[in-house]
Amino acid sequence: MKNSIQLIAIGLTLLFASSACNKIDNYDGPTETLQGQIMDAGTGQGLQSEVSGDNGAGTRIKLLEISWSDNPTPLYLATKQDGTYINTKVFAATYHILAEGAFVPLDLAGNDQTKTVDVKGGATTVDFMVDPFLRVEWVGEPVLNPDGTVSVKVRVTRGTHNPDFQQHIINLALFLCPYEYVGNNNYDSRYSTIISYSGDAGNAIVGQTLTLTSTGKLPQKDWYLRVGSRIAYGTNRYNYSTIKMVAVQ
Repeated sequence: MKNSIQLIAIGLTLLFASSACNKIDNYDGPTETLQGQIMDAGTGQGLQSEVSGDNGAGTRIKLLEISWSDNPTPLYLATKQDGTYINTKVFAATYHILAEGAFVPLDLAGNDQTKTVDVKGGATTVDFMVDPFLRVEWVGEPVLNPDGTVSVKVRVTRGTHNPDFQQHIINLALFLCPYEYVGNNNYDSRYSTIISYSGDAGNAIVGQTLTLTSTGKLPQKDWYLRVGSRIAYGTNRYNYSTIKMVAVQ
């Protein structure tokens, strides 16, 4: 009798478990598109960054779904190197949306640019205008030297007048990579040049035309170049120039 009761209990347990497993998930999958661009408010150009994501060091989009919770877990979308982003698998919902990166934070009191958006109906575009910590701009074109190195000229300026975000400059770097995804997260250390500054010494480069030269003779191939600089703030994200390519033959 005891064994029969145990067998019946086991059978019922398996039956309920099977029923639970066979339930149909009737939630719609993520089909909405969220896209946009992070732009330098001073130039109107896309803000240069690294390809980033949840744990990346470049620019990223932060989503807080407020449709069902007042304290949602943040979701993050990666951005491209030119400051654009697109994700075609977003759930239809209401979100608080902001961008995070090497610029004056958008959720500060007095500078709150957090946007509340209903993402639905296909493609939703959300752009952000930001004040970068630094602007890094090319001066002329890269020059391939007789010894196989490459030299570039750049200018670094402050991107914000807010003194709270004008900390000391700690690095200036010429990053080289045989692929277009070049930056502090992807470079060839054999040929890249990274300069570090102590104290306020790095502030002297602001507004100057600077020459940087790669290290060592470059092998024959296409090389992608990018200059970055960063201040001592937060996670020390880099601000970047655009990307240029040099063909070494």
